[in-house]
Amino acid sequence: MDDEKQGVPPPSGEGPSEIPEAPAPSGETTYSPPMEVIPAAAAPPAPPAPPAPPPETMPEDEEEQGMLRMSFMEHLEELRNRIIKSLYGLAVAFLASIVYCYKLWEIVSEPAVAALKTLHVDPPQLISTTPMEGFSIIWVKLPLLCSIFLGSPWLVYQLWAFISPGLYKRERRWAVPFVLLTGGLFIAGGCFAYFLAFRYGLTFLLGISLLAGNVKPMVTITEYFDLFVNVTLGVGLVFELPVLIFLLTLLRIVSPRFLMRHSRYAILIIVIVAAIITPTPDVVNLMLFAVPMCALYFVGVFASYLLVLRREGGQFPWKRALWITLIVLVVAALLYSVIAYFHLHFIRGWPFLTR
Repeated sequence: MDDEKQGVPPPSGEGPSEIPEAPAPSGETTYSPPMEVIPAAAAPPAPPAPPAPPPETMPEDEEEQGMLRMSFMEHLEELRNRIIKSLYGLAVAFLASIVYCYKLWEIVSEPAVAALKTLHVDPPQLISTTPMEGFSIIWVKLPLLCSIFLGSPWLVYQLWAFISPGLYKRERRWAVPFVLLTGGLFIAGGCFAYFLAFRYGLTFLLGISLLAGNVKPMVTITEYFDLFVNVTLGVGLVFELPVLIFLLTLLRIVSPRFLMRHSRYAILIIVIVAAIITPTPDVVNLMLFAVPMCALYFVGVFASYLLVLRREGGQFPWKRALWITLIVLVVAALLYSVIAYFHLHFIRGWPFLTR
């Protein structure tokens, strides 16, 4: 019997044959073999799960969250807005200073009056040589100078608001200390010049002319005020040295190691600046300016070190430093008490102290 009569199944995967079966002859029984059941193909294994997507922010990019991206024109627009707001603050302080201009002039001219009284100059007062001199000094320049000192915290805040978009989020927390310290140091520098440096320098300068015997000092208010502005503003700006060092460290321009390595050059520059600011040519007044400036430089280096230490995750041993400072202060107080009790004074040779 051929394949069609035996009912051979078609090859696997081809399905039933489409060829019709031939009709069976009459009187014969047709045998149909059972159909073979072909199992369905096994399902392929499931593909492995894809790897988890990376986090939206990598650890090295976490510090950059919140940093404002600005174009060059946007930076110029922001600078323009900050300058306008600074001028508004100065205008308010200027108007407030005009109201008390005569009282402010009494305060500003007091070092000159005290110096003239110390030198026994009679009358101890400044003079005016032109009709407009009093108006330009007392009503214009003096309120402007006072407005700069009164508005210094506002000006510093505007400066911080301009540079803060380029800082990390954790570094913006320094805003309040930065504004208070910067404005406070500027005002402290002006007070240092007013109460100490300017008075000694003015007395020295006026006393030089009296040594001739036939010279009487007559100082105009313009010359006096110009000298006063140069000294007070100069010393006020010099007192910003720690803040400048801290800001440069914050922007990663300098480091404590760099500052200490080049400290000799910094001291040289400080002495040159002090010689320019000092109103007198003597060494005593020069050191009166230079020593505090050098101390401020190393205070700024210490602040820079604290910032870098905090940035690297370190911690400064404040407890040990406070104990050492306390011990030094106690020893200094004891030495001063002994010297004052026995009425001792310093001499150049041994034993360096005598009655």
